[in-house]
Amino acid sequence: MDSNTYCTRMTSPQEPATHSPAVRRFKDPHYRALAPTLGALRERIDVLDEQIVALLAQRAQCVRDATRFKRDLREVAAPARQAQVFDRVRTLAQQHAHQFVGLPDVIEDTYRTLVARLVACEGQLFDETEPITP
Repeated sequence: MDSNTYCTRMTSPQEPATHSPAVRRFKDPHYRALAPTLGALRERIDVLDEQIVALLAQRAQCVRDATRFKRDLREVAAPARQAQVFDRVRTLAQQHAHQFVGLPDVIEDTYRTLVARLVACEGQLFDETEPITP
């Protein structure tokens, strides 16, 4: 395939067929397919996305409740805790790195974005709290 053909294929708006059999295979003889069609994989991904979003909503609720324990915005940001979280999720992802190239980077980057947005929201939530007087 010449470079012009490759570029044309890579920029084509056509989506792959979702109910046809695979057109490629992994060279690793130990690889086991997860589904017979792209459509079946997408259905599985949709279910996982529902679970992931529900879990992230639970995580966000925990972050909201954690606001009650913070005295100021520096404690809201909690940079040392953020570093712990990033190290922890990277370590967790490394346990699965053999399944997907670059997974620890993907997970850490995802968490960095997630935590940054949650901290920003928690900063807004902090304004909805008041000190408890003894």
